[in-house]
Amino acid sequence: MQQPAKAHLMDATAMDRALTRIAHEIVERNRGIEKLYLVGIQRRGVPLAERIADRIARIEGERPGVGILDITFYRDDLSLLNQNPVVNATEISCAIYDYIIVLVDDVIYTGRTVRAAIEAIFDMGRPARIQLAVMIDRGHRELPLRPDFVGKNVPTSRSEQIEVSVVEIDGFDSVDLYDREEYVTVHGGVEGGVR
Repeated sequence: MQQPAKAHLMDATAMDRALTRIAHEIVERNRGIEKLYLVGIQRRGVPLAERIADRIARIEGERPGVGILDITFYRDDLSLLNQNPVVNATEISCAIYDYIIVLVDDVIYTGRTVRAAIEAIFDMGRPARIQLAVMIDRGHRELPLRPDFVGKNVPTSRSEQIEVSVVEIDGFDSVDLYDREEYVTVHGGVEGGVR
């Protein structure tokens, strides 16, 4: 039985507003969408990237491409994961060279996922720029990385856990805060927090 959240931070409406704002900010920062390509980091970054692309299409009349990135083998903690880590698809359909790549993820925490994603992108080519869009910035960075576009800043303690749920994977949209110990006990992992 799932423990109740310590705090409900965002509902579907708040998430929708945040994604719409992020889409506008991406278009404004890049003066349009020429050579713009969104890359969702597996897993929940993928549907968030698709939604941002849909909103950009409503603004610009044209939808930017969306790719999928799995960073499993770029993680610096791979040896600490399951002996048989789950590897998801990577699908990048543009020639990275000279493109503006916007990495999209659900939560930024330590910055290690973003570092791994940047390394993976550079293994595919040299983009003009890499930007980062996240639904939640929870602080506690271990690397000098900062997102360009943020849905919500949520100061947390290291004993807390952020869970971003998306309808495409979880059946509903929500951002919730849990006590980390209870979250790990119930969910058996830390997918939404060690990033």
